[in-house]
Amino acid sequence: MVVGSLAKQSATRVVMSRVSVDLQRAGVRVDTLDLSMEPLDLLNPEKSRETVEHIQLKERVDRADVLILGTPDYHGSMSGALKNFLDHFWTEFAGKLFVPLVASHEKGLTVADQIRTVARQCYAWALPYAVSFADREDVKDGQITGDALTKRLEMLVRDVRVYGALLSSQRASDLAGTEAGFMARYRPKSRA
Repeated sequence: MVVGSLAKQSATRVVMSRVSVDLQRAGVRVDTLDLSMEPLDLLNPEKSRETVEHIQLKERVDRADVLILGTPDYHGSMSGALKNFLDHFWTEFAGKLFVPLVASHEKGLTVADQIRTVARQCYAWALPYAVSFADREDVKDGQITGDALTKRLEMLVRDVRVYGALLSSQRASDLAGTEAGFMARYRPKSRA
């Protein structure tokens, strides 16, 4: 999970925390990267990928089967912190599932579309829907208040568990196999 909000009082963080708890209850291992607590330097393509911080984060991204990406809607786009995280990686996302969660008063449609575009560009998959929520309507005083949001999150947790496992299994099979497919380019050179 990647929390892309840097605000201390963040509806995004509240919803991501709830999803994390629910996933863990469902038996899913969760690693949360909160960019307010683990800031990532602005990508410099000539230097960033050689830093200790990047190398350590790359190991975490490599282990992830699903990337739940939480962000506020800033002027119809994702937060700069989340975009910067996505800029740091690309091959690491191939064959994995992207899941957009968007705090927005405008349904977050353009933000979800941008996250799906990043997924496509990196040969990742994306859920066919996003969960959006309004901070003052769906989240109050650090709590999720609406039944509709609670039901959408239940659906999301189920789909992350089911489709994350399916895609992870197929990704591992494709990487270990010899058949043609888009994951073939990511195989070790001895099997490619």
